[in-house]
Amino acid sequence: MSSSKHSSALRRLALSVLQPGFVGTEAPDWILRDIGDGLASVVLFSRNIVSTEQVARLTGQLRAENPDLIVAIDEEAGDVTRIESATGSSRPGNFALGTVDDAELTEAVAADLGRQLRAAGVSLDYAPSADVNSNPDNPIIGVRSFGSDPDVVSRHTSAWIRGLQSSGVAACAKHFPGHGDVAVDSHHDLPSYPAGREEIAAQALPPFRAAVAAGVRAVMSGHLLVPAYDPDLPATLSRRILHGLLREELGYDGLVVSDAIEMGAVTRRHGIDGATVKAVAAGVDAVCVGGESAEEATVALLVKALTTAVTGGELPEERLADAADRVREFARWSAGLRAAGDAGTTAGVGDGIGHIAARRAVRLTGAARAALPLTAAPHVVELAPVTNMAVGKETPWGVAGPLRERLPGTTSVRVRGQELEEGTVALERAALGPAAGRPLVIVARDVARHAWMSRAVTGLTAARPDAIVVEMGLPGTATTAAAQIFTHGASAASGVAAAEILTTTSAG
Repeated sequence: MSSSKHSSALRRLALSVLQPGFVGTEAPDWILRDIGDGLASVVLFSRNIVSTEQVARLTGQLRAENPDLIVAIDEEAGDVTRIESATGSSRPGNFALGTVDDAELTEAVAADLGRQLRAAGVSLDYAPSADVNSNPDNPIIGVRSFGSDPDVVSRHTSAWIRGLQSSGVAACAKHFPGHGDVAVDSHHDLPSYPAGREEIAAQALPPFRAAVAAGVRAVMSGHLLVPAYDPDLPATLSRRILHGLLREELGYDGLVVSDAIEMGAVTRRHGIDGATVKAVAAGVDAVCVGGESAEEATVALLVKALTTAVTGGELPEERLADAADRVREFARWSAGLRAAGDAGTTAGVGDGIGHIAARRAVRLTGAARAALPLTAAPHVVELAPVTNMAVGKETPWGVAGPLRERLPGTTSVRVRGQELEEGTVALERAALGPAAGRPLVIVARDVARHAWMSRAVTGLTAARPDAIVVEMGLPGTATTAAAQIFTHGASAASGVAAAEILTTTSAG
């Protein structure tokens, strides 16, 4: 083969192992050109989405260049939603489903989501999170997990995969080998999971074993250091973890996808180009990029890094070719899955299963039951934390909106920790004053993880012992004296469920 032909073939291989994002609700010319040149996947984010119909037009435009193109999305439902980022998810997330602990319900919710994604032309969903949230201070997983019990998480990971794939959309179990017991957000720096191998086998790996048994064909690596397997390199860059543990020990033979390669956990030490080369060398088959770095120049940089690494001997060409083969095999399989799913109906999408699931996940203390229903329009104080980057800033959440629909005259204020700390907002003026003579509803998200929020709730409930607290994150420790409602997630469906319970007499 001539050097020019070899360099062209190498470029095709390099393009085929990337899963880039892009900006816009229509396909930019450079993406269409790259698909023609061998790009086998793209990933969609909320910036690409207006409606299911618009996404269907976009994916049709993309697939005109390659009918088997993998179109991925990071859609977990619950707090992390892309397809419904403008409105909030109409389905509860994993923690709510794990709380109900009805595997058939979880399967039905995932199948409902799958029908919506398939109708939009999506073929791969970076979900479910198979992480066991064993550290309540975890800043990145939390309600994205089905829970803290490996058996519960395994059961619902399997059900979610079955449901999604029954609708024609491939699932992707993440974040291998388990991101649940960390205290650092990998978007910013490298978290460490210091457990020994026995603990990892008992705590973190069971949901991934269950995912493989349930027929998952994509697994996403996590950007975390697991010293029991590799003291030097995070999982995404570790052959010991991706090959030794995932392929050899767990017997997994499908596609390995990286978590977003531009995340600080890997780029701070290796750069985006160095991290990409090391990831493919370690066993990643498809490199996800473009949540933040969504330019043509980023794809060109990574293609150059991969081809240069091959010609320079840093990356064996056989490993790059093997990764490309796995991508092609997955593309063929997922196209077949999509076609089989298309034989079904999309009429059931949004048939209310998300609402049913969210309602079933709500829990109340006795004091809350005694205080309901609200008979007058309340003042709602929503305490808003800074969320991790997986949760879209644009995604609405809370209880004030749906409460206002049910009790006209409901007023609300949203307060952030920084405003309280800087003294620009005082709870007396923002909360207690407007609530004088009216019911007070306090909405929080992970009180146990935020000292400022805990102080605010304590102060408000001391001043107003009759206040009702709605916790939309991890429950923490329930105070028996307080009237508390737990939704186990902050999706739009969970907000509606809380509002219904606040305004109905049948709060049982």
